[in-house]
Amino acid sequence: MWLILENSSKKKILVAPLNWGLGHATRCIPIINALKTLNFEPVIASDGNALALLKKEFPELKAIQLPSYNITYSKKGNNFKKKLLIDSPHLIKTIKKEKKLIQKLTEKEQFSGIISDNRFGVRAKGIPSVFITHQLKVLSGSTTRISTLLHRNIIAKFDQCWVPDHDGEHNLSGDLGQSKIESIKTKYLGPLSRFNKENVEIKYKLLVVLSGPEPQRTLMEQKVVSELKSFKGTVLLIKGLVEIAQKKEMNNNITVYNYMTSKELEQAINQSELILSRSGYSTIMDLAKLEKRAFFIPTPGQFEQEYLAKKLNEEKIAPSCSQDEFQMDMLKNIDHYSGFKSSPFEVDYKNLFSLF
Repeated sequence: MWLILENSSKKKILVAPLNWGLGHATRCIPIINALKTLNFEPVIASDGNALALLKKEFPELKAIQLPSYNITYSKKGNNFKKKLLIDSPHLIKTIKKEKKLIQKLTEKEQFSGIISDNRFGVRAKGIPSVFITHQLKVLSGSTTRISTLLHRNIIAKFDQCWVPDHDGEHNLSGDLGQSKIESIKTKYLGPLSRFNKENVEIKYKLLVVLSGPEPQRTLMEQKVVSELKSFKGTVLLIKGLVEIAQKKEMNNNITVYNYMTSKELEQAINQSELILSRSGYSTIMDLAKLEKRAFFIPTPGQFEQEYLAKKLNEEKIAPSCSQDEFQMDMLKNIDHYSGFKSSPFEVDYKNLFSLF
């Protein structure tokens, strides 16, 4: 039984994305906007860059600092699984701390519902709680079966699992989002993007979007900046560093921003002929919505991104290569790929939020 909360003019819904790159936060933006439109009161909670981004997007909303999972990568991608294992005691301790904090916050704020995007401890007794993930199958090499079972056990503690993809074979996440979980109710939302396609004049030959945890974000920046010296054409580079103030630099044919707001990034992508980025799932959803042509460099050692890049390559949608192998002339391969195509659809948020 869920708690009967005191009547108020608006139901409060906690929205808490994981701070692992910016993708979990960005795909929560359309959900937060829909909550506002349907007369709910969203409260945002996260840490690090994810929280900083949401505070810039929604300065009018209450924002809560959560304990940090402190997820980082090793410099060598093949050490990522080993590093996660070493970090697991801290991760488990943080999740327990997070769960206690959420229970206290729920009692204080009187939340009517909780939406967690991959934050394992963001749920509370008696409150309808949702877990957002596109990974019902968690790839981890030889330990995929174990990591998938562990993830499913966590998801099963929530009332619903929302998958930001279409059900069936013709989807974006491939096998990741298609392993059904019998123990909980799974809802397929369709891909979530904060962006809309606009027919505008092309301003940039190439848009480079950097993202993800350190040190791999910096390593990709160093690699791409070195390669850009030989590129002919206008370039916009977004570092993916959410800082207090926005910074802009211009160097010949290259314009550099530390970060952009959603509206600015939407315009930049629409104005760009080619996109170079990580193959994170949230990025893929955005580029699919805007029907762009892209080249992907998956984060070294991240099995999910490597799988998605390979899938899109095999489907002749977008080429990709490893970070070490990348050379700027590889962008010519985009001409042999279709780019993303999208079919219009609408998420039924009213039905979705009826849980609360």
